[in-house]
Amino acid sequence: MSCIIDGQPVDAAPRPGQCLRTFLRDQGSFGVKKGCDAGDCGACTVWLDGEPVHSCLLPAFRAEGRTVTTIQGLAEGETLHPVQQAFLDSAGFQCGFCTAGMIMTVAALDQHQRADLPHALKNNLCRCTGYRAIADAIHGVGVPGGEAEEDVAGQACGASLRNPFGRDIVTGHAAYTMDVAMDGLLHLKVLRSPHAHARIRGIDRGAAAIPGVVAIFTWEDVPRRLYSTATHEDHLVDPDDTYMLDQIVRFVGQRVAAVVAESEAIAAAACRALVVDYEPLPAVFDPEAAMLPDAPVLHHRGVTGGSNVYARIKGEVGSVAEGFAEADVVQEATYSTSRVQHVHLETHGSIAWQDAAGRVHVRTSSQAPFIVRQKLSHVFALPVHDLHVFTGRVGGGFGGKQEMITEDLCVLATLRTGRPVKWEYTREEQFTAATTRHQMTTQVKLGAKRDGTLTAIELRVVSNTGAYGGHASETLAAALGTPISAYRPANKKADGAAVYTNIVPGGGFRGYGASQTTFAVESAIDDLARGLGLDPFAIRRRNMIRPTDWIESIWSETSDVDFGSYGLDQCLDLVEQALASGRGAPRPEGPDWAEGTGMAMAMLECGPPTEHRSGAEMSLTAAGGYHLAVGSTEMGNGSATAHRQIAAGLLECRAGQIGIAIADTDRTPYDTGTFASTGTVVAGQAVALAAAALRDSILDYAARHTGMDRAECRLEADAVVCGNHRIALAELHAAGTADGHRFIVRRKAYLTPRSVAFNVQGIRLAVHRATAEVRILHSVHAADIGRPINPMQCRGQIDGAIGMAIGWALCETMVHDGAGRVVNPSLRNYRIPSFADIPASEVMFADTYDRIGPLGAKSQGECAINPVAPAIANALADATGVRFAHLPLTPDRIYDRLGDAAR
Repeated sequence: MSCIIDGQPVDAAPRPGQCLRTFLRDQGSFGVKKGCDAGDCGACTVWLDGEPVHSCLLPAFRAEGRTVTTIQGLAEGETLHPVQQAFLDSAGFQCGFCTAGMIMTVAALDQHQRADLPHALKNNLCRCTGYRAIADAIHGVGVPGGEAEEDVAGQACGASLRNPFGRDIVTGHAAYTMDVAMDGLLHLKVLRSPHAHARIRGIDRGAAAIPGVVAIFTWEDVPRRLYSTATHEDHLVDPDDTYMLDQIVRFVGQRVAAVVAESEAIAAAACRALVVDYEPLPAVFDPEAAMLPDAPVLHHRGVTGGSNVYARIKGEVGSVAEGFAEADVVQEATYSTSRVQHVHLETHGSIAWQDAAGRVHVRTSSQAPFIVRQKLSHVFALPVHDLHVFTGRVGGGFGGKQEMITEDLCVLATLRTGRPVKWEYTREEQFTAATTRHQMTTQVKLGAKRDGTLTAIELRVVSNTGAYGGHASETLAAALGTPISAYRPANKKADGAAVYTNIVPGGGFRGYGASQTTFAVESAIDDLARGLGLDPFAIRRRNMIRPTDWIESIWSETSDVDFGSYGLDQCLDLVEQALASGRGAPRPEGPDWAEGTGMAMAMLECGPPTEHRSGAEMSLTAAGGYHLAVGSTEMGNGSATAHRQIAAGLLECRAGQIGIAIADTDRTPYDTGTFASTGTVVAGQAVALAAAALRDSILDYAARHTGMDRAECRLEADAVVCGNHRIALAELHAAGTADGHRFIVRRKAYLTPRSVAFNVQGIRLAVHRATAEVRILHSVHAADIGRPINPMQCRGQIDGAIGMAIGWALCETMVHDGAGRVVNPSLRNYRIPSFADIPASEVMFADTYDRIGPLGAKSQGECAINPVAPAIANALADATGVRFAHLPLTPDRIYDRLGDAAR
C-alpha cells in the first residue's frame, strides 16, 4: 500500500484486518494513541485527506493513495500549528494522552463548529482536565493575559509556567509506555476466568501448537510466592493474598493463563483456544451477605482467619451514648456509593527485557516504580540491583496505577524466553480486571442541639474490597478519618469493615476512601440543618474544626497531623459569596424545572499515615545550569513542573535552567511513589532541601575562593556575585571540578509531620420534574492548598477533580450481573463525562502559607474531588425536597423517587 504519512511517502503492506491506528504506529507514528479501539475516546484521531477520523475504526487499506496527517506532522518545522501553540500556552492538557487526538479534532474545526464545542468535541474524551483548560486553549484564554507567564529568574515559584514536557506533548513526541519500537518483541495476552469463584482442575495446552506461540504459563509455572498488587512503603498494610497465577479464581476476569506469542493477534487466538476444566465454587457478591456465618470463605491462607472480613477498624473518643443523650435531635440515615473505574486514557501496560548481563529492565505505566521493583525482587527472588524499573510519560493514574498488575507476567515471560515482552491492557480489561474505587455503604447518626451544635457523630461503614484486599485497610481508615475529623463534637465513634466478595477488586482511587464517607457525612449534615431550619453554611461554621483544636477522628492516640495553615473559613466565605452573586447560567425556562443550591466541605491530611519517602539529587552542570533527579512519576499531576519551580525559587534561577530526570530506579533517588497527595509535600520537600543545600554549597565555595564573607555572596540566574566579583556558574563548575569539589547534593524527605488542606464546593442546579434531567448551572470551588506553586496548574488539577466527581455523582457506575460479570465494560456503556457534561467552575484559593509544606505549599490534587458529589446531592435535595442517598444520581433513580405528585 502506498500513501503519504506526515508528508513522507510510505510503501508498506498492512496486515490482514489491520486498522489504521496500529499501521501508523508500525510506521513510527507513536503520537497516535490507543484509548479504546472502539471509536469512543478520540485519542487516535488523525486526518485522512484533511478530514479527522478515528484511526482505530478505519481499515488501514483505506489509506491507499491518500494523505494521512498525524499530530507529528501538524507543525511546520519548528513552528507549531496555532492550535498546538494555544494548547501549550493555556495548559490545555495534564497527562496529555488525549491531547494528540484532541488537537487533531480542534485543528479541523471551522468557526461555526467552534461555536458549539459540546457537539464538536463529543467524540473526544479527556479524564484529566475537566475540559475547562481545553476550552480556554480553543478560545485563546489562559491565565490573565491569555498565555502562560514568562519564566523569570527568581520569580519561578508561584508563577503559571508552562509544563517542561508541554512541547513534546502537543507535537506527539512525548514517549508514553508503549511508544517504543523493539527488535524481537513478543506479545503477552491473558486468558481470564468466566467464573466468579472456581477451582481450576486442569488446562489443556494444545494451543501451544499454534504457529507463533512461544510459551504458555499457568499457575503451575509461576513462583508460588504470595504478594499484594498494592504498592505502599509499608507492605504490611496490605494482605499477601495474591499469586501471579492461581489455581483458585475469585472474580470474573481473574488471570487464568498467560500466552506469549510473536504477535498480539496470535496470543489472543491462543488464549481463546485454551481449554480449561473448572470446578465452580459458591460465590458471594454482597458484603453484608459475605459477613454471615454461612457465607463461602474466599481466602483460607490465614489472611482472614476463616472470615471474609479482611479488616475491621473501630474506635471511639468521648462517649457517643452520652452525646446522643444530650442531643435535642438525632439524625440517622444510610448512604451508599458506586463502584467506579479510573478510566485513565492510557491503559495499564509494561515492556520487559534482559540485557547482555542478564539484568532485567521494565518500562511500565506505574505510579510507584521503586515499590514495583521491590515486589518483583520478592516474587522472583532476584537481587534488587538486578532489576531496573522506570516510566516513560504516564497517561493518567488517579490511584489506579498504584498497583503491580502487568509487570510481573512480563518479567516472567522475558526470563523464560530471553526476549523482550510487551503486555498492554485492552479497555475492556481495565473494567473487568484492573482495580476500582471501593463501593461503600455508610450509616450516619448525628446528635445535635436545637442551635445546630453537634453533640455526637457515629458511623458504620462496610467497604466491598472485592476478591483481593489491596488498599482495603488503608482506604477504610481514610473513610473513618478526615470526613469526621473536620467536625469538632467531643463524642465520635465509628465501626468499619472491609469485606472480601467475588467481584473485581477495589484499589486506590483519587480521594482514597474519604470520598465515599464524605458523601455520607456531608449529606447527613445538610439533612440535619434542613430539619433544624438552619443554613448549611451556618451549621458548618458552628461545628467545623478550628486551628486551636486537636485533629481527631476516632483514635485517641497522639497524631502526626497538625495545622501548618488554616483556610477553611476563607473557603466557606468564598463559596457562599459566589453562590449568592447570581453568576452562572439561569434556570431553564418552563414550570417543570426546579432549582436548588447545595454545598459541602472536605478536609485532607497531606499524605498517608504510614511512612512515605522521597529523595532528590541536584547538581551544577558544566554549562552553568542545574540537573534535578527525583523519583516521582509524572502522570499529569504536574509534579515535574512544581519540582523545577521549587528548585528555581531557592536557586534564584529560571525553571528552564533546570533539567530533570524522574521515576527511574537507575537514574533517580528512591521515591515511595506518586500517590496520597505527596508529590508536592514530600517529593517537593526533598527537592527544596536539595536545592537549598546546593545553593549553600555554591555560595560557600564562591566565598572561600574570592575571600569574601558568605553574607556578601548571592546567586543570580547564571552567576554568583560576591562583592565586586561576578563568576559565571559554568566557570564556577569548572573551578570546582578542578579543585576536586563536586557541586552535587542529595537530600531525602519523610512524611512527618503532616498538614491539612481544605476544599469547599458549591453547586446550583436545575432538575426537570418530568424527565429527571439534571443541569449544573453554577459550580464554584474554593481550596486551601497553601501557596500555589503554579496557579494555572493547580486550577487545572481542581478542574479535573471536579469533572471526575461530577461523573461519579451523576452517571458513572460499574454494573454487575447476578453472576458477578461487569456488563458495561466499555467507554460507550460506562460513560465518563464528555465536554458537554462538565460546566466551567469558578476556582478560588484561600490566602494561606503553610509552615510545614515546601515553600508554603500543601496538597492539591486529591481532596478537591471529595466535596463535589455531596454538594450536587444537597442541591438536588434543595430543589426537590427529596434526599437521594445512593450514587450515582441517574435520571431513572431521580424519576423513581420524585413520584407522580412531584411530576
